[in-house]
Parts: sequence; structure tokens; C-alpha cells
Amino acid sequence: MVRRLLATSLITVLTVTACTATPSTVPRATVPATAQSATNPAEPGTAQAAPSPAEPSAARTAPDPTGPSMARTATSTTEPSAPTAPTAPATALRAAGGLVIVSEKREGRLVTLEVDSAAVGGRAEIQILLPTGWRPGTAWPVLYLLDGCCRYAGTAWVTDGRADEVTRDARAIVVMPEAGYAGFYSDWLDGPQWETFHLTEVRELVERRYGGDDRRAIAGLSMGGFGALSYAARHPGMFRAAASFSGLVDVGRQDLDHLTARSGDDPDKLWGDDLAAHNPTALAEKLKDIPVYVSCGNGEPGPLDGRNTPKDGGEEFIEKENRAFVKAARKAGVEVTANLYGPGTHRWPYWTRELERALPMLLGGLS
Repeated sequence: MVRRLLATSLITVLTVTACTATPSTVPRATVPATAQSATNPAEPGTAQAAPSPAEPSAARTAPDPTGPSMARTATSTTEPSAPTAPTAPATALRAAGGLVIVSEKREGRLVTLEVDSAAVGGRAEIQILLPTGWRPGTAWPVLYLLDGCCRYAGTAWVTDGRADEVTRDARAIVVMPEAGYAGFYSDWLDGPQWETFHLTEVRELVERRYGGDDRRAIAGLSMGGFGALSYAARHPGMFRAAASFSGLVDVGRQDLDHLTARSGDDPDKLWGDDLAAHNPTALAEKLKDIPVYVSCGNGEPGPLDGRNTPKDGGEEFIEKENRAFVKAARKAGVEVTANLYGPGTHRWPYWTRELERALPMLLGGLS
């Protein structure tokens, strides 16, 4: 009963400020990105400065990412002084993984793609931050940043999480894909195939079109923290490091029931009874070969919260999940760094700070 009440508090926190945009009439993969406000009430500069990122090895020569096997359409918008992102010809070609680029826009380092995905059965957005010095024909490590739940479209790592600032010196391609309102980073038994979208379609797109190579790390917040650790555990060898910030890392049936109720989905169409095959705590032993970073607050107002911020029952609930994961991971011999930092709520200022703190580990694994 206590866990159910805490779960209710969690969902309230996750969804109270969710995006209320009306979905497009075009079938679209509805997004995550935590339900937190984009406004940071903390004083500017309260977040700690980012440690110097570890330098991965230099870019390597790669096959031309604009080769005939890559899906394309759309016109690129490119700054004249910046390296040119691949430009799509007028005719769309479906990639081997079932992905078609509908539009592709470039602003500085940021590339925003709208794609048509066979896996999710509609449109979805992908944002990519290219590293300084990126050129067509070079190969780079890749850092995937996964968003939280409860958004109808897009990903918020740049707009709310300042990922472009935090990763400005990172010698890696940063990939931020959409993941559904409550998609749970999974191939549904009856529904969208988010795991296939991310780990096959998006991965192939990044590798063929932008020069991503097999040096990969993954991190995420809230539901994206679940996704980062679940993906790393379910696909040994695909990622060299993983991190979760306020993540649902000991996910239970009550988490599924509450969030799918909010999205209008049937939780039985997600995993059926096979929850353990996705739960990071149950899969902890499969993370033994990579470094793992987990962090969260305890729900009490902390240093990055504004005045009169109330206690956050959702983050308090998430801390219990993180403690369970850390216990299981250490028992399994996982190299886990746990930053359960006490006072702090379920909000972007903390996740930006935690990305700064985890970045040296994430990038260090890519060298």
C-alpha cells in the first residue's frame, strides 16, 4: 500500500507539467522527455561546472555516410562556416532498417530530423549534436541521451537540459531520439517497437549518414534512465558505459499501470508478464562489463530548487528504486558509481548537473 501511494506521487510529479500540445494528425511516435518545466527556478550558476570531459581517440576515417544505402529526403539548413551535414536529394529512399528522412535541418552543431519509422509506425524526431571538427567521411564515438516520459513530441535535452552546452567539447556525436509518451524504451507486444527504432533504425542512420562507429555510451533521465540501463543490460557489448539520472531503475507493475493509464495505453500490451526481462535491477548482472553511474535526490528541496519548492514524493519514490538497483548491482560485481545526493527534486537542473558529472565516465569509455 505504501509503495502504491508513493507510485501515485511519482506519476503526479512526472506528469503534472507534461507537454499539452495536440498530436499531429499524421501518425506520430509520441515522445518522452520528462514532465518537468523548462523553466529553471534555481539561481543561474548554481549547477556545478562540468569536469573536463575525457578525450576519446581522434575521429577515424569512415565510408562516405551519404552512400546509396542511406534513406534520404529533405533539405539541410547549414551555417555557411560550419561543416556541411549530408544533404538529402528530393526522392526518399527507405533505409534497410525501415527509416525514411522526412526533413533535416542544421543549426550550428544541432541537426534536427523528422523521420518516418517502420518500427513505430509513424513520424518521430531525432536530434543530433555533431562534434566540433565533424566532417563527412570521418568516424566518431556516439553518446545516446534518452529523455523521460510524458511529452507529445520532440526531445528536451537541448531546450531544457542544455545538452548542447554540456557536451560542447565532447569528441563524440550526441544522439537524442524521441521515445513516446510512455513508450518504456521497449518493443511492445502489441504496439510501437521503440527498442528496434532506437537500436536498429536510429543506430544505422547515425552510423551510415553521420559517421557514428561502434564506440557507444548511453545515458538518460527518469524513464530514459530506465531505458539506458535496460538497453545496456539487454544488449551486452553494444554500449561501453551507461548512466541513469533519477531513473526508474527498479521498475514495477505499478509504474507501468500509472503511466500507461495517463497515456491511454493498455499496460498488458507492453511486456505481458515478462517484466524481469526489462527491469535494470533484475538484469544488474548483465552490466558487469561496463562502468555504470546512477544518481537521484530524495525529494526534499535542494540547492537547485527555488524558494518554497514543496517536497517531491516522486523523487522520494525513485530514490528507493535506485537504492535497490545499487544493492543488486554491487552484489553482482558491477562497477557502479552511485550519487544519491540527498536533497533534490525531479527537475532539469539536477539532470543537467548529473550529466556534467557523469560525462567524463561516459566519454572515457569511448576512447
